Amino acid sequence: MAHAVLFCIILSLSPGTGIAAEPLSTNDDKIGYFTPATQPDATAYLPPPPQPGTARQMVDDQAFTSTRMLKGSRRWALATSDADLHEDALLRSFSCAAGFTINSANLPHLTALIHRMDVSETTDMRKSKSYWHRARPFVGNGQPICTEDDREHLATSGSYPSGHTMLGWSTALVLAELLPQQATQILQRGRVFGESRIICGVHWESDVQAGYMLGAAEIAAMHGSPDFRADMEQARAELAAQQHNTARPRKRTCALEQDAARHSPL
Repeated sequence: MAHAVLFCIILSLSPGTGIAAEPLSTNDDKIGYFTPATQPDATAYLPPPPQPGTARQMVDDQAFTSTRMLKGSRRWALATSDADLHEDALLRSFSCAAGFTINSANLPHLTALIHRMDVSETTDMRKSKSYWHRARPFVGNGQPICTEDDREHLATSGSYPSGHTMLGWSTALVLAELLPQQATQILQRGRVFGESRIICGVHWESDVQAGYMLGAAEIAAMHGSPDFRADMEQARAELAAQQHNTARPRKRTCALEQDAARHSPL
């Protein structure tokens, strides 16, 4: 019965059936906002991940251990939904915070902006993961994660920094700028999106903290691109035209997100 309830919750959160974590795509068909001269280097500006036996690693260990008991809970279901990085799912996850359903099909300029952001950020994120190549918290212990189908892939992918957190937080920053009247709610949802990676058991707490820093740094640097600024203005106009002509998000989903915000694992 518990599994059936959890499945229903996940379906109510996700716009489709593909709820497993979607690795950030290579997006080779699109050019990012950075040039070689403007591409940030996170291996230089991020601090290194915690080392075994340090106080910082003990904090990471405690966060991982304490959140394993959330398996099967509503918060676990939200973390599972947040693992989907398809652009439509990512944008819809901010619907409650925005106050209206964000449907990528009706917002092509916003969707293209988020896609190109992904392209731009992924280079720095992947370089950082490869540079530190930190093992994920579930490796070697068999503890549950919320996207079991991705366990094998994730075990070979560096944990530090969190790419999901980077993209979620950078999306929150952009939406907060485009919808300033909803900035607080959007930024709160961006924080919860990152925390879902801790709940999911696929990232250490420090991975997520670094992901917030990474996303903020990337967006700050992107503002130096004329193409980024122009795309932001197109997305702003598009959102202004759509936000009053679309369905409201599910109250149940919004209540779950608010509960998650009140019970941070950090």
